[in-house]
Amino acid sequence: MDQQVLDKPQTQAAAQTPQKRGAAILLVIVASLLIIGAVISFVIRVEEKRALAKETDALATPSVAVIHPKPEAPQQDLTLPSTLQAYTESPIYARTNGYLAKWYKDIGSRVNKGELLADIETPEVDQELMQAKAARDQAAAQLQIAKTSAQRWQDLQKQDAVAQQETDERSNTFVQGEANLAAATANVRRLEQLESFKHIYAPFSGVITKRLVDIGALINAGNGGMNQELFDLARIDPIRVYIDVPEIYAPFVHYGVKGSIELASIPGEKFIGEVARSADAIDPTTRTLRTEIDVPNSKGQLFPGGFAQVHFAVNVTTPRLSVPVNALLFRADGNRAAVVDSDGKVHLQPVVIGRDYGTEVEILSGLQANDSLVLNPPDSLEEGEQVQVNAPSGGHS
Repeated sequence: MDQQVLDKPQTQAAAQTPQKRGAAILLVIVASLLIIGAVISFVIRVEEKRALAKETDALATPSVAVIHPKPEAPQQDLTLPSTLQAYTESPIYARTNGYLAKWYKDIGSRVNKGELLADIETPEVDQELMQAKAARDQAAAQLQIAKTSAQRWQDLQKQDAVAQQETDERSNTFVQGEANLAAATANVRRLEQLESFKHIYAPFSGVITKRLVDIGALINAGNGGMNQELFDLARIDPIRVYIDVPEIYAPFVHYGVKGSIELASIPGEKFIGEVARSADAIDPTTRTLRTEIDVPNSKGQLFPGGFAQVHFAVNVTTPRLSVPVNALLFRADGNRAAVVDSDGKVHLQPVVIGRDYGTEVEILSGLQANDSLVLNPPDSLEEGEQVQVNAPSGGHS
């Protein structure tokens, strides 16, 4: 019985030990779960803060769409504006004073060289010519008297009938008479030539483009005063076509290169001519080369002063690019393109613009074909600004 009493407490102690162990394990599990939950909650909050900061930074960085410049074909149709001018054009003035008696040719009249255009009444010149002729006759008569007198005195001097000094005086009078006659004759020729200017002749073959006087109008000699210009005469076959070629194309538009001229007034018809001459110097203001084409105009379809488009087929070795107009910034310090580098930073690149195609422009220098350009860049965009690039396109249409 005593032994049974002793074994009973030991059995109870053994039964309580597993229960304590189970409770301890449960506490450890619960504590571990709490710790894991706390760690997970902390990690989630850190990630949320990081995502929020990243989203905030992304919202603060402007998003831009980019494009690449489009390379242009090396051979192209170079189209340039031009101005038509007469091959030879001259205003015609009078060389004598008077009144217009009659005109024979009006605007649009085709005349040949030497053809009479108008007559001028010159009463004052006519009277001066008559007076000059009378003075010449008078000088000729005086010369004859002086000649006879000089000869007579020379004969008398040989007989020692007169003094040598008197003979010399008569000889000098004769020489002076010759000079007076020569002066009077020259004056007559001058007035005769001046009077011949009363007839206005065409200096070359062409067409009358202006008639600026009418019958009875006062005519002043030279190109001064009122009503000074009488006619404008132009030679229009061939006709000159003047083009200002941009500097980059100047080496390709040279003597002998053919050009096709088109006019809006004659749709569908082309006039072919060749480069005849150029200024051989670039205008520093416009950076262009003044070039001239001579175009046959036997039918008279091309008019001086007209506007035309000239087409050249040129092979350009210099790489050329084109970009949309809305990919450029036009600022006071010059034209700029916003180029985005590999780090997402903007660089405002100066560019030189060539031809204007309307929605696109030609870029002569400042860009490369692989540059990423900001499309529709805001005016507030600054050098070195960080941007977020949207999906770039390989070119533009």
